[in-house]
Amino acid sequence: MKQFLSFGFVALSILPLAAQPRLDRYGIPGALPAGVKPAMLEGVGIEEHLGRQVDLNLTFTAENGYPVTLSEFFHQGRPVILNLIYYSCPNLCTLILNGETAALRELLPWTPGKEYEVVTISIDPNESFDLARKKKALYLSSFDHPAPGWHFLCDRDGNAKKLAEQIGFKYRWDERTQQFAHTAGIMVLTPKGTMARYLYGATFHPRDLRFSLAEASENRTTMAVEKILLFCYHYDPQSGGYVLFATNFMRVGGACTVLLIAFFLWRMVLMERKRSALTSAAGGKLKEGVV
Repeated sequence: MKQFLSFGFVALSILPLAAQPRLDRYGIPGALPAGVKPAMLEGVGIEEHLGRQVDLNLTFTAENGYPVTLSEFFHQGRPVILNLIYYSCPNLCTLILNGETAALRELLPWTPGKEYEVVTISIDPNESFDLARKKKALYLSSFDHPAPGWHFLCDRDGNAKKLAEQIGFKYRWDERTQQFAHTAGIMVLTPKGTMARYLYGATFHPRDLRFSLAEASENRTTMAVEKILLFCYHYDPQSGGYVLFATNFMRVGGACTVLLIAFFLWRMVLMERKRSALTSAAGGKLKEGVV
């Protein structure tokens, strides 16, 4: 019994060591403590610039191949939902677009082009308008309602980077994975082109989005109460999953394992104490009988 208890306590002492972060030379984690970013995510995030005016003269390439300025989507009395992604993204961007589409569907009968505009812009300067056109066709088909006010644009003359800096959307290119590292979220702007609200994550509550659009239409700004950043990281072929999501799952599993071992050891200690007490009581009765 003592040997078993010793083994259990040794196992408990080893588990925290196994949970320590293990980084390769690129700073990619096997497991990271809470609040710690891998090296490739340094400088990646969202910095809110509520009330800041964006440059509406920035030019992009529309899904039809023609140049278009941001001003064409503003000054129409409608607020604008803006999200920066890239169309060939294998990770989080698809989830963002899916979550956005689901939220927009819940806003019906409000529709893009009537009560608000939606502008989706690729941050990848190498993506063509043909890819934007295909992505637009895919999501408008999924939306399954007329949406003349949902626009899919491509970068032009590095203006996607300029716009990202103005709205506080910080991202970086990772040479190792050949992907962009960025956060998940969408922004709501007033009809005049000022930042009104930041919504974080890959899913968006329709009520929050509706309130954000209503406030933006009145040129009001609201600071986000809950700011949870999801990072568009990289797919790890060795682990067969997304590293950050897998890491969080393993942390939960490790915590459960520790609790189960601790509970088991506690039960064993109680049983040992009861056994010792019974043995002592039985020994006392034997001594009284001998006397």
